[in-house]
Amino acid sequence: MRIVIVSDTHGKFAQLNIPDGDILIHCGDMTVRGDMGVLERFGKELEAKPHTHKIVVAGNHDSPFETDRERAEALLPSALYLQDELVELDGLRIYGSPWQPEFRKMAFNKPRSSEALKAVWDSIPDHLDILVTHGPPRGILDRTPYYPTVGDELLLERVLQVKPKLHCFGHVHMSRGILERDGIIFANAASLDEKYNPKNEPLVIDL
Repeated sequence: MRIVIVSDTHGKFAQLNIPDGDILIHCGDMTVRGDMGVLERFGKELEAKPHTHKIVVAGNHDSPFETDRERAEALLPSALYLQDELVELDGLRIYGSPWQPEFRKMAFNKPRSSEALKAVWDSIPDHLDILVTHGPPRGILDRTPYYPTVGDELLLERVLQVKPKLHCFGHVHMSRGILERDGIIFANAASLDEKYNPKNEPLVIDL
């Protein structure tokens, strides 16, 4: 099964060269400021892609999914939008969640190390093949020029318990990449660099 992963496209999805695959995953931040027009355009661009399945979670820039989910989700007719939800596709169990530690009072924020955030991650089910979140776990592909690590320690704890085959995310533009730890493939698929230029190719992983 070929998985193609992008994230943090911020209105520039059409500028990416998306390779063919079975499942196309977007790990959030489809827009810059939650503009419905940008979201509608993204939905049309996504619909034109040939992938059999398309999975989307929201990011901190995608406020319409938090304030008016039904309307926002309707703009992505070809995608399965996951908000703390599980789906099974061609035998793969996939779970998606948009939450992250509080960041600039943006969408899908919960206080870092809070019981509220722990409850979100405790809801991640066992026996997963793919986990999709917007933000990274702590210490994994989460470095910035200002902080050595910005990921979520509670998310890391749960991921190491669940042990999905693949955990994909974005959020931290300058830490794009793939690494393997404890039998888990971690993939930061941020498509734009820190200056919001679409320089990063989609990640492709075969499961």
